[in-house]
Amino acid sequence: MIYALLPIWQAEFQLGYASLALVRGVYTGTMAVLQLSAGRLASWIGGRATLALGTLLAALGYAAAGLSGGLLGLCVALALSGSGSSTQHPLASGAVSRAYGRNARGPLGIYNFAGDLGKAALPAAISLLATMMPWRHALWAMSMIGGLVAAGLALWLPSTPRDPAIEDVDGADEKNPSATGFRLLLAIGVLDSAVRMGLLTFLPFLLKGKGISTSMLGTALAMVFIGGAAGKFICGWLGQRMGVIGTVLATECGTAVCILSVMLCPLVPALALLPLLGALMNGTSSVLYGTVPDLAPGGNDERAFALFYTGTIGSSAISPVLYGLLGDRVGIQWATCATALTAIAVVPLALALRARLTLTEQTI
Repeated sequence: MIYALLPIWQAEFQLGYASLALVRGVYTGTMAVLQLSAGRLASWIGGRATLALGTLLAALGYAAAGLSGGLLGLCVALALSGSGSSTQHPLASGAVSRAYGRNARGPLGIYNFAGDLGKAALPAAISLLATMMPWRHALWAMSMIGGLVAAGLALWLPSTPRDPAIEDVDGADEKNPSATGFRLLLAIGVLDSAVRMGLLTFLPFLLKGKGISTSMLGTALAMVFIGGAAGKFICGWLGQRMGVIGTVLATECGTAVCILSVMLCPLVPALALLPLLGALMNGTSSVLYGTVPDLAPGGNDERAFALFYTGTIGSSAISPVLYGLLGDRVGIQWATCATALTAIAVVPLALALRARLTLTEQTI
């Protein structure tokens, strides 16, 4: 919802673009940094209680943002909300993983897809409410919905107790194929996020260079996101049937080919490729998330998910800056080529991961 509120906050608090970037960074940074701590808290008070309290804190943070009178108060409120949101990725993913066991890949893909539905629905809802009432009231209304969700989690989230034999990931054997495989998986996730965020940084400028209108640009980006949601849904199941490595190789190589094709094609063919580009670019993530439980060192799913999400979210924050610096030096075309090369760089890592997956399966 932050993206939908940034223009409103800019006008309300007279913020510059640097301040707006700070506002967004406070939420995302807090969420990324505290995911490991959320896993530790869950080991003390239980995953259901931690997830419910985190969701409630996220809602209260947005309610506090509605009370803020300046940049400092807004940042404090969003830090609270980010702290609560830090529980959601690792604990919800861990709950799905434990509930479905070795058949969790497809359900984790659906969970990942559901996140994209939320990313589409909630910004639209807050934008609509802000046209009907003051933005502060709209934010309080959305916070009430968050409070109801927290209550629902506390009352009805099924209990999925952890295996008492689970070891701490920090104490995992360095030579264990699961531990080594998880590091390879994390590296693939970091590069995959870098490709996605880097390309999305340059895509509007690439399309502008092909003559797209400002009004059509929003539609073009929506085509990418719709394709991405479909890719997350499909590739989670595809990985279960086609295999992790085969799916990763297909999506990453396909992403590289689509990036170069969009860059080189005229406007109309480039637009036609955008849904496929979105599906390939986002589909890899569902396969990777579904593989985290298979490679979690010590069998600690929540901590493994926390590490994985910390790495991928951190990559999403840093990679646009690095690609932007590259673009300033070599130009947008070559910087876009660099995102395609990053996708290709996943190939040797995926091939190395194949051997680790095989070893892991043999030890289970």
